[in-house]
Amino acid sequence: MPWSSSSIGTLKGHPRLLEETETAIRKNKVGKTMIEIQSPCIGDFAESCTHGCCPVPFLGLVESSTTVRHARATTAGISRMNFAKLTKDSIFPNTRFTNHECLPPLPDALSDFIRAYPQYGETEEADRIRNSEYCHLSDHVCLDYTGFSLFSHAQVHSSIASTSGDPRPSGLLQPPYFSIAYKSASLKSQVQYGNQDTALESAIRRRIMLFLDILDGAYNMICTANRTTAFRLLAESYPFHANKGLLSVYDYESEAMYAMTKSAYRRGAKVKSASFSWPSLRIHSDKLMEKLSKGKKKRRGLFVFPLQSRVTGARYPYSWMTVAKEHGWQVVLDACALGPKDLDTLGLSLIQPDFIICSFFKVFGENPSGFAGIFIKKSSTAALESSAIARSIGVVSIIPSRRLSQLTDDYSGTDLDGHSSRNQFDEDDIETISSFSGPLPTHIGNDSAAIDNVLGEFASTQKQKQVERSDQAESSKAQDDNEEKSSGIVELECNLSMQAEKSTTTAEANKSMEILCRGLDHADSLGLLLISSRLRCITNWLVVALIKLQHPHSDSGHSLVRIYGPQIKFDRGPAIAFNIFDWKGEKIKPVLVQKLADRSNISLSCGFLNNICFSDKYEAEKHKVLERRAREITVAGNRKKEKTTVGINVLNASLSFLTNFEDAYKLWTFVAKFLDADFVEKERWRYLALNQKTVEV
Repeated sequence: MPWSSSSIGTLKGHPRLLEETETAIRKNKVGKTMIEIQSPCIGDFAESCTHGCCPVPFLGLVESSTTVRHARATTAGISRMNFAKLTKDSIFPNTRFTNHECLPPLPDALSDFIRAYPQYGETEEADRIRNSEYCHLSDHVCLDYTGFSLFSHAQVHSSIASTSGDPRPSGLLQPPYFSIAYKSASLKSQVQYGNQDTALESAIRRRIMLFLDILDGAYNMICTANRTTAFRLLAESYPFHANKGLLSVYDYESEAMYAMTKSAYRRGAKVKSASFSWPSLRIHSDKLMEKLSKGKKKRRGLFVFPLQSRVTGARYPYSWMTVAKEHGWQVVLDACALGPKDLDTLGLSLIQPDFIICSFFKVFGENPSGFAGIFIKKSSTAALESSAIARSIGVVSIIPSRRLSQLTDDYSGTDLDGHSSRNQFDEDDIETISSFSGPLPTHIGNDSAAIDNVLGEFASTQKQKQVERSDQAESSKAQDDNEEKSSGIVELECNLSMQAEKSTTTAEANKSMEILCRGLDHADSLGLLLISSRLRCITNWLVVALIKLQHPHSDSGHSLVRIYGPQIKFDRGPAIAFNIFDWKGEKIKPVLVQKLADRSNISLSCGFLNNICFSDKYEAEKHKVLERRAREITVAGNRKKEKTTVGINVLNASLSFLTNFEDAYKLWTFVAKFLDADFVEKERWRYLALNQKTVEV
């Protein structure tokens, strides 16, 4: 389908998108497909941004001259090239580290880092916020999940003190405490009739939509138990019998996407995925364009698109969403992997995805409990269907929590099995094997229908369960568990919610409650440019530092670390996929590395890269790097079908705007310990001597 003149006209006031679109058109005219232009304008100081993140007046951005656009694009390209060259030339030039004891001490490494990236000094406000509001991060390196943190650590703990001294007569806590109650509702019915929010939920929703710059008049926000639940809810509500296509763009195995795929398969969908070229893991543009444009149906189905990979950090041009809409697809924007201000680069009023999915944590660096949100464009609501299955999956209400005394009495930490068996939803999406970041305060908890704030012992149990459990277990219990919730637990929570509403003030009854979300406020105060600059410097330094580690006395020069996807790059996202190899060139199991990192107070994730395509040039390498994984899926007619996928098990480090240089340095020094050929065996005996749980090889 050709690009319409109206679409081009819409882009006139947005030079970046216009440039991407015109490039796509030129390529299509000569029989090729769209080249990959790195979309996010974040931190691109040489190029004006159209979405308010750069201090350039909007009216001054309208450029009609092709010459000027090309000049700006050239300047931006030079800026990126200069950054990459500066990084290579400045970070440990002509140096290889073959012994972990030879690494420079932290003060020297920091001094060299600041010399290479003087702009990092402008981000000291982030360090001040971290030190004053997130002091728990001082002794734990949290690199294991991404998302939006609503509240700060200091906000929660200051509320504990005030609540303990002055308990409310109603027995309910004020924000930042909240619980979630499960509803028996489908997406469509919730959009149409679910306007009976608690004052707390209404206030939190307003704050989130303001933070994401999503207009309340354009989208409805539905709260769900977690990201995986949101994806499955959408699949159960979408008319795949009529619009059969489901096309996704993920370079890793996403459990949320897997849940959507299973539901879509069962309902008759034709599921396809984008391919990623080895070794860069860029989108294979020709193949994706072919899948987007194949066929003549006006309505093709759902196009599920993340702006960046949460595992490799690869970023994708957001013009793919425009291409998909032009070819009749309805767009699902997965924004869960984005940083807290990355949506500022998008311009939702221009792209207008049909559905947006985000996840929100209570406190960064602790148990990642919270909820997710589906934002449904009001004009797209008509496409949804009512579904009996969807009613039992995980639409939730946000309600006040109970008094701390009740919480600690009911959940002292001894009934751990009861928590895990009753609660099927894990906010960590189960798509990476995550070691939950940091210990949890034992005096904070949620009521019986909440996604519980699990105690430290339970977090350790969960990690082991996530490593050992089969990937099919999550959805097999979903409906049975939720039927139980929808009968007894929801009734209990609704009664609690009613009690909360009765005790609120008249202003709360009118839904004018104001919620202080210091986690979101901190991201707002720092802004897009500062956050992007900070993460760009730390991420690229870490990439170089890891590459510089090499085994000693290795005839073939085996590197200790292999990084997958983007390497040193101006536009890469703040996530790194990597593996560690021994002196013989054999990969050390990522799960083992993750466990050892956890012993060193470093939280990493594991993932599975897939949908990788190899050209003839890399055919020999293909059989060396790929691993096989089999899964059973349910297709139309409730028939079982085994699907085998090939990919690569990897470690993942995800950085947030609160990550500092010392965090990256600690990870580097930990990884460098594997240069000692006996490191793993020494760790095994050390923990046996300390009478602790062994680390299985």
